[in-house]
Amino acid sequence: MSAVRARAIGTGRLDLLPLRVEHAEEMAAVLSDPALHTFIGGTPDTPRALRSRYERMTAGSPDPGVSWLNWVIRLREDACLTGTVQATLGPSAHGPVAEIAWVVGTPWQRRGIATEAVRALVDWLGRQPVRAVIAHIHPRHRASAAVATAAGLVPTDACHEGEVRWHRTTGR
Repeated sequence: MSAVRARAIGTGRLDLLPLRVEHAEEMAAVLSDPALHTFIGGTPDTPRALRSRYERMTAGSPDPGVSWLNWVIRLREDACLTGTVQATLGPSAHGPVAEIAWVVGTPWQRRGIATEAVRALVDWLGRQPVRAVIAHIHPRHRASAAVATAAGLVPTDACHEGEVRWHRTTGR
């Protein structure tokens, strides 16, 4: 699989912008609520730790068969970052797959931002050399399940590390 690069994606209200190290300071504030870690564990990163993580992420995967794609979500009307979406593209027995994840900061939740961003991401992935889109969601995380459903993913019987595997075939 050849490398795929993140490109800017626009929606009605949002800009999904390819992640840059310079986003770390603002994103550290966006992601500072410990409640965001209820289902995924861990604690919020400091701006310095997030910058270091973003440096690794933007450098790309060391595996040439895997693409790390990361975006920040910018709410146009407020000119601020509100969260992230990401996809890891890699090979599988049935063709290239994209494993996706997302997070929206607490002040911007319940406004449809995650749904709009994830739908745009999944639509964009459908135009890439990707056979399927996968997400792993904690079984009690109703908000993420609703976002996945809105993006056309369906839960499967498979679980990984306590999370349900959600799946959508792209038709490629």
